[in-house]
Amino acid sequence: MIDLKDKNILVVGASSGIGEKTAVVLAEQGARVVLLARRESRLIEVCNTIGSDKASYCLCDVSDIESIESVVKKIVSEHGKLDGMAYVAGISDGDVPVKYLSYERQLTTFKTNYFAFVEFVRQVTKRGNYNDGLRIVAVSSVASLRGEKAHVAYSASKSAMDSAIRCIAKELGPKGICINSVAPSMVNTEMYQHFLEVQGEESEANMKAVGRQYLGLAETSDVANAIAFLLSPDARFITGITLPVDGGFSTT
Repeated sequence: MIDLKDKNILVVGASSGIGEKTAVVLAEQGARVVLLARRESRLIEVCNTIGSDKASYCLCDVSDIESIESVVKKIVSEHGKLDGMAYVAGISDGDVPVKYLSYERQLTTFKTNYFAFVEFVRQVTKRGNYNDGLRIVAVSSVASLRGEKAHVAYSASKSAMDSAIRCIAKELGPKGICINSVAPSMVNTEMYQHFLEVQGEESEANMKAVGRQYLGLAETSDVANAIAFLLSPDARFITGITLPVDGGFSTT
């Protein structure tokens, strides 16, 4: 059993999908969770699902990098030092051939998928903001490991995240801080359902993607459970890795 009793954990990007499920799973394992996202109505719904004794929320647009310092200060001031952070915020740039890939479009993707992540790590790991044994887990993607045409910015931003984690792990390891990422493949989320609406369940794109996952389509709980383990004290000797949670995708 994963034991997160009385752990204070920030979940960035907790209003839906993997982030929402991660918050629920962490609370079920005993953690107190602070949910962060832009959509207040959804955050309230998730908090009500978990229970006000286990969950609270804070509004933040992670692409506003300069606001992150004040957000982290507010959370620590109101809820205490952090024992963990799950960074689940992310955006996909869709199918964008390189000839249409402007600097502005790439910057939008990198702001959420990479720059904001590094800034949250920078702020959370400041003295006075965390307890001993801090654990940080980010959601990357198999796109960081396998190339696909027309996904340059998304794949590059996730690869940047994973590379940064390997460097940060060495830097923060002596302080007892562990940092890792998980790399899901196709997961049954709102984003995937939108993909099906556009491409169709029987489309070549969907059959090709899901076909590589010989364990089938992932559920959000599959990813959330992996995140919960890496945030737990039992993962004390794991740092600087990207853990595929992909149903076999990366081995095919």
